[in-house]
Amino acid sequence: MTTAPAGWDSPIETELTGYDLINTPMLNKGTAFSSDERDTFRLHGLLPPHLGSLDEQVARRLKVLRAFGTDFERYAFLRDLQDTNETLFYALLTRNIEELLPLVYTPTVGEGCQRFSEIWRKPRGVFLSYPNKDKIREILSDPRYDKVRVIVVSDGERILGLGDQGAGGMGIPIGKLALYTGCGGIHPEETLPVLLDVGTNNQERLDDPIYMGWRHERITGAEYDDFVEEFVSAVIERWPDVLLQWEDFAGHNASRLLARYRDRLCTFNDDIQSTAAVAAATLMAAVNITGRPLVEQRVALVGAGSAGCGIASLILKAMIAAGADEQIARRNFYAVDRHGLLVDDMNDITEAQRPFVQAREAVAGWTLREPGEITLLDVAINAKPTVLIGVSGQAGAFSEPVVRAMAQHVARPIILPLSNPTSRSEATAEQLVAWTDGRALIGSGSPFFPVDWKGKTYPIAQTNNSYIFPGMGLAVLASGARRVTDEMFMVAGVTLSRMATTGPDGQAQLLPPIGRLREVSVAIAKAVARQAQRDGVARVCDVETLDGLIAAYVWEPHYRPYRKID
Repeated sequence: MTTAPAGWDSPIETELTGYDLINTPMLNKGTAFSSDERDTFRLHGLLPPHLGSLDEQVARRLKVLRAFGTDFERYAFLRDLQDTNETLFYALLTRNIEELLPLVYTPTVGEGCQRFSEIWRKPRGVFLSYPNKDKIREILSDPRYDKVRVIVVSDGERILGLGDQGAGGMGIPIGKLALYTGCGGIHPEETLPVLLDVGTNNQERLDDPIYMGWRHERITGAEYDDFVEEFVSAVIERWPDVLLQWEDFAGHNASRLLARYRDRLCTFNDDIQSTAAVAAATLMAAVNITGRPLVEQRVALVGAGSAGCGIASLILKAMIAAGADEQIARRNFYAVDRHGLLVDDMNDITEAQRPFVQAREAVAGWTLREPGEITLLDVAINAKPTVLIGVSGQAGAFSEPVVRAMAQHVARPIILPLSNPTSRSEATAEQLVAWTDGRALIGSGSPFFPVDWKGKTYPIAQTNNSYIFPGMGLAVLASGARRVTDEMFMVAGVTLSRMATTGPDGQAQLLPPIGRLREVSVAIAKAVARQAQRDGVARVCDVETLDGLIAAYVWEPHYRPYRKID
């Protein structure tokens, strides 16, 4: 038994000793155990005699990390460190967030999911497999999960732009929750990654002799829905006040699951709502630079799935809030999916897409390169969009002819290739700078280095969800929010857009530097918590106490003294 009195700075009382203590990641201090602790907890002989410090350990691990030859090796090293000494892992992460974010999460986590079975070492999180559907409540009842307040769950079907990775999709909830802690300060003991293993349709995984998931094609229909319902019901029963984040579900499930459960518990879908908030924030920051009002922007959206429609919906709300007429604003969206521009006489238009389809008569006079479907290049030539957003998962979707056609009509084109990982980005930053003669304002889903072109350096904003969800989680926990509203995401995006800065070279930065993510998360948490109060979903109603609650909730990784329970 291990207990921690109220507050994250008080001594920890534990009955664990020796190997059991060292092999508990949240309690392990490695060489930083004091001489007295080594006496009390029978650690002599298990550790080298050197009495180290957390600072020394961080420096040592950083040196080892940088010596690896590939980012995947660095990812595997960090995962192993997290499973060995969580305090050290988070100290390393929070002090080097800009360097480690691409390793802990996108883009490297994509390969981590593909190769998850190769590097799995120790249990982390919960695998709920379909054959164990009758044991979900029993599994979740373990006392080790008593402190859980945030769950990130995936079924592994649409991992980034890489598709179905089955049980390997667990890398996504693990990575997301690492950022809840690293960026938002949520204590690791309050987080739980969950993978709903309902099989996989990825034949490569099924044929892999070391694949660790359930070797079965994906279940669908009523069986799938009943399994998810059993999971959600068990979660509500176990943790009535939990925050549940849906992550990397396929488009045909993502929107409907959010709609089904958003009024039953405190929940949101990161791919739909956080992506929309950070994209809207980047756009609003770019609009401030161009001087062209938001209500006058024409948006071409490539990839009209759940994420794309979520982005369009939030931008539309922002336009209406800025004074636009809703019907006129809708006509300024051009949604392009696998069959070209969405128009109102097409079959299979989804409810989420319907607000953003163009009327056939509105495009009847367009000059098309080929008869038939209206391509993105046709949209660029005829609609003259000022904004180009990609969530297609298709590398090269923003071709040179498309970008150059757009740039002919816009002084400062706003271009956001948001697909992850880097291999699925709709265009590279270097291409976009060159094809627009350095005029584009660029926000990418994957990290790109600043681009040097014709003697100037162009910063590339990483339009990453990690700007949004850690602050959202911090706000929910501190305010005791019962639900997550659309207005909470809107205020998160607006708050982020106002934190744009100017770099030392005078170039505009669409988003704050990654190194400021903790500061950003706290600022967003304050704004979102107040919005939760205005929306009537917060349990904490005293505005003046919110800032103190948020500050108290932010955990700083450090070693605490231990007392032995006899």
